[in-house]
Amino acid sequence: MTPEITVLDRLLEVSELFQKDMARAFAGTPLTPSRTRLLWELAASGPSTQHALATRLEVSPRNITGLVDALEAGGYVTRSPHPSDRRAIIVSLAASAQAFMRDMQRDHAELSAELLGAVAPADRAALLRGVEAIAGRLRELVEAEEQRGEAAEARAVGE
Repeated sequence: MTPEITVLDRLLEVSELFQKDMARAFAGTPLTPSRTRLLWELAASGPSTQHALATRLEVSPRNITGLVDALEAGGYVTRSPHPSDRRAIIVSLAASAQAFMRDMQRDHAELSAELLGAVAPADRAALLRGVEAIAGRLRELVEAEEQRGEAAEARAVGE
């Protein structure tokens, strides 16, 4: 008996397809999903301190340093002193990366339009509401699980 394909099955398939497409797009480059996410954040928000980037990307300061080191070595970002905080460093997109990110944003918009084009116009609003609802609920479930894990870890340390 073949199990029924669920919405979760389809969402997992979509996630895997996006990962394959991203791996193909960045094959032969030093870009990983984490590095690309950092570039995307800089393109969206502009220059930022490493601390602020670590907070927004939800990674450790040590992790952000490694990401920025690799992107700087690849010519994607530059570091400069913070104008008013001697301890802080500002990370900015390098000039060459700005054009690269504009291309990536254009490709992103085109793919989004292409994918949404597969849905009947009358169904698009419902699809978007459904995807938002699913993403919101999944965020809630992940956050609750993280809180349970933190509470269990705190109890274990306290024992």
